[in-house]
Amino acid sequence: MLDLSTLQRLLDPLLPGLMGVRLLEIAPERVRAEMTVRPDLCTAGGRLHGGSFMAFADTLGAVGTVLNLKAGQSTTTTDSSTKFIAGAAVDTVVTGEAVALHRGRSTQVWQTTVTNADGKLCAVVTQTQLILSPQPA
Repeated sequence: MLDLSTLQRLLDPLLPGLMGVRLLEIAPERVRAEMTVRPDLCTAGGRLHGGSFMAFADTLGAVGTVLNLKAGQSTTTTDSSTKFIAGAAVDTVVTGEAVALHRGRSTQVWQTTVTNADGKLCAVVTQTQLILSPQPA
């Protein structure tokens, strides 16, 4: 299984790294991370943009799925549903926790809750990850 520092190094040059996603805990059934709400991730009103919430949550579900893959497999998101509940102000930190609802052979379903610096629930994201197996040459 991949360890936290290896996964963080994989994320750093990609969109999650550009957004500042920091993994805190990883396990096959649960992933926690945090992200500072920077102005470039916000709407004009100084609140975290909905797309930033979604990309943050999608990353956590994908990381969880990767932790469950067999050698040679990969994953992609096939479906994602977001419920926005509250905002997160610029210059604060949001925390995300993804939990596995289903870990099957061909799909996994993850639900991520994102809370703001006050601990208030901001978003709930449920996503389905397709597990891709290598194709014979």
